[in-house]
Parts: sequence; C-alpha cells; structure tokens
Amino acid sequence: MKSRRHSKILELIEEYHIDTQEELLRRLRDAGFDVTQATVSRDMKELRLVKTLSRDGRYQYSTGGNENAKETASKFLPLLADSVLSVDNAMNLVVMKTPPGMAPAVCAAMDAISWDGLVGTLAGDDTLFLACKDEAAAKDVVEKMKKMIAGR
Repeated sequence: MKSRRHSKILELIEEYHIDTQEELLRRLRDAGFDVTQATVSRDMKELRLVKTLSRDGRYQYSTGGNENAKETASKFLPLLADSVLSVDNAMNLVVMKTPPGMAPAVCAAMDAISWDGLVGTLAGDDTLFLACKDEAAAKDVVEKMKKMIAGR
C-alpha cells in the first residue's frame, strides 16, 4: 500500500501544481487513499520532496532535480521493481506493462532517475513507452528492469 501511495504522490506532483501538504492530502483522498496529515508528512519526507520555484514564479513540491542521481535512483528503484509486470524492447523503444493506474507513477520515476540513453517517456494507464537513443540503450534498460523484476 505504501509503494502505491508513494507512486500516486509522485504522479500527483508531476500532474498538478501542489504547494501545500493539505492540497496533497486532499488529492490523495480524492484518489481513494485513506490517509492522515501525519502519513502524508512522513511520505513527503521519505520521498524527499522539496518546494521548488516553478516557471510561473510560484513554489510547488517536486523531487528537487537530479543533483544526486544515485540517491534519487535508490529512492525509486523499489517502486519500479514492485510496479513493472513486464518489459521488452522493439528496436529503440521499450514497452513496460504495469498494474492498472500505475504507469504514470512508474513513468515519473523513470524520468526522475535519468537513465543513460533514455530520451523520453510516455505513459498510459497500464503501459509505458520509453524512447531510447538507440537499440543498445533500449536493451540495456530492458536488461536492468528484468533484473529488478526478478529480484523482487
């Protein structure tokens, strides 16, 4: 349940301009999560969300950028391992399957990690498409994801 909630939080901060814990709490409840303010506060701390200045000059919660890619990866890799059901590539494209509703959160995690050779992501409800620079990069992503899935 915690990983699903964390996934939803990541999805919400990517999709909406969220600038207060109360707004995040409301959006989580609207999405069907029965959470308290204390739980949201702990989740935000665990995900290391920070307020950053947006392009329009307002502050909003975000993952803070990728100054420390190793730390960012360690935060999201368990989410990926728990949420990806299958992964394969076709030339330079990678296709991932997730449980219904999880693809946007997995997509946000993939973006936050900044995988080498990954140039773009697109998520539906339960499927992600990842565009890689070349076939070798796509195969590398598939190999890493399959190892994560096998290790869960």
